[in-house]
Amino acid sequence: MGIEIKEILSKKILTEAKGYLDVGFTHSLNPYSGCAFSCRYCYVREMPIQKFKEIPWGEWLDIKTNAAENYRNEIMKLRQKNKPVNIFMSSVTDPYQPIERKAKITRIILEEMIDNPPDFLQIQTRSPLITRDIDLLAKLKEKCEVLVSMTVETDREDIKQLFSPYAPGITLRIKALKEIHAAGLSTQTSISPVLPFSPDFPKVLEGIVDHIWIDTLSIGDGSFGKRSERLGMPNLFEEYGLSKWYQRDLHVKVEKYFNKYFYRQMIRVSKKEAFPK
Repeated sequence: MGIEIKEILSKKILTEAKGYLDVGFTHSLNPYSGCAFSCRYCYVREMPIQKFKEIPWGEWLDIKTNAAENYRNEIMKLRQKNKPVNIFMSSVTDPYQPIERKAKITRIILEEMIDNPPDFLQIQTRSPLITRDIDLLAKLKEKCEVLVSMTVETDREDIKQLFSPYAPGITLRIKALKEIHAAGLSTQTSISPVLPFSPDFPKVLEGIVDHIWIDTLSIGDGSFGKRSERLGMPNLFEEYGLSKWYQRDLHVKVEKYFNKYFYRQMIRVSKKEAFPK
């Protein structure tokens, strides 16, 4: 799959948190626009950022080359007003796009954060590339609260391949989580959205995560499942004989199952609560 990559200058890098992020986060931060991982269920496909694009989702990516400079200027203004800064990175892209290996936009932002730290930073990614920045995250942890959240929707590579063939493999993500946790950083597994998994999924996560986040296509797409429906997810699940995994109360069943393996306080469901506490 080809992808059109552009360098752009963004007007702002911090966006006021709204909707599902308005639960303790004050801002979202997206180092890129677009996403090369092109997951079939991604709700961003149904948002204005994509609706007004002529190029399909997954086939374009904008690099915000001035992201770190914007961050420095914007957080200084917020600090002058004594405003709290709790950042979710990222809400409509992955901060560790494949191009990040060369572009290093996210790494440069983290370097800037060490000098001008937020109060809280959650990095949401599905890329093992984040392990490259453990050195910076360890330094930032001395300045503010940091949570590394790795999206692991399933423990089955065959299911991952069906729903997100261009995203990094599950085994690689688990390995990255182990490395990050071993480095002393706070870790979270984001089962978002819940995809069909094996009975051993909880055991795969034991000892490498401090928190577990459960989200589904019905409660996590920002429109109570309507975006997921428009993306054809019910039909896709049915086509592969997976309809029992597409239920409105799926989060209840998954939470109950994971409660058998983890302390209840470790588990959050998106419709109930969110970090930071």
